[in-house]
Amino acid sequence: MVKPRDKKLNILGLGYSEGTNGQTIEAPVVVVRNFTELEQKSRLIPGKIVVYNFHFESYGKQAIYRHSGASRAAKFGAIAAMIRSLTPFSIDSPHTGMQSYDVNVTRIPAISITTEDADLFQRFADRNEEIIVRIYSENHNEKEKGISRNTVSDAHGEKYPNEIVLVSGHLDSWDVGQGALDDGAGAFISWRALSVIKKLGLRPKRTLRSILWTGEEFGLIGVYDYVKKHRNELNNYVVAMESDIGTFTPRGITYSGNNTTSQCTLWEILQLMSPINATTLTISDEGSDIQAFYENGVSISSLDTANDKYFYFHHTQGDTMTVENSDDLDKCQALWTSVSYALAMLDDRLPR
Repeated sequence: MVKPRDKKLNILGLGYSEGTNGQTIEAPVVVVRNFTELEQKSRLIPGKIVVYNFHFESYGKQAIYRHSGASRAAKFGAIAAMIRSLTPFSIDSPHTGMQSYDVNVTRIPAISITTEDADLFQRFADRNEEIIVRIYSENHNEKEKGISRNTVSDAHGEKYPNEIVLVSGHLDSWDVGQGALDDGAGAFISWRALSVIKKLGLRPKRTLRSILWTGEEFGLIGVYDYVKKHRNELNNYVVAMESDIGTFTPRGITYSGNNTTSQCTLWEILQLMSPINATTLTISDEGSDIQAFYENGVSISSLDTANDKYFYFHHTQGDTMTVENSDDLDKCQALWTSVSYALAMLDDRLPR
């Protein structure tokens, strides 16, 4: 920021964003709280930088500003968009994530800014002070595409090998932090569930399949490729389970199915988790990768944890191993392994 005073801004380029093509752009700022205000101020926007300073309620509600804010601002002639980080708490920490451009809209730089800077811009704007920002960004998209793969492992079922209980998480993470929270821990409790069962010498009746998805952060690429290739087999999937909302103190699981028998069965299974106080069954279709299964009629389930602080670290430099608590991680592993094994061992398949 060069006006009304000099201040270095802590920023991150968003996924798929264009950069400034080797140039530095400098322009006045227009601050808006939502898309309605964007339209109301549309005549002020040509040649300006739009700052989105929305009120954070939840990731699901406000993610649209990160996802499509740049394109909506570009339609009114903005030359860049700066989007408030999707978090209820910040220590001057910008949060990255995927955004996309609408067809036939100028692709302008899409920049994540901290909540502190978004509020600072708002205070200046409320006082009718002119704000000018200078941006340089080397964001670019490679023309050549590489190969990325899902990692799949099976514990073959002895009685119903074609029926599959799926546990999963995603391997990829953003370029900041270490991806320990999102989603290293979730991926590896899914891989280790099969390892634990093997080391215990247990043989499930149904096949337990662990998948570490690739390309989740850039648009669920790995899971949609998998579902496309295995579409004719999806009737064999008992449930698709995913851990991608943090491995904090476990509370239980979520489940999408509305079948009373299934719900009662899962409730009974979760009562076995009373020693670690993880007995809660929540009816919900939570899950990012597993939505692809849900769209094809497969019931889905997610790990449910006390994750109130998840978005403090999500998509930031703070997503490191330090966020992980070893005792909580062990409990999540116990829950994930036990529930998936119990579902693989039922005499009757869990109804959808």
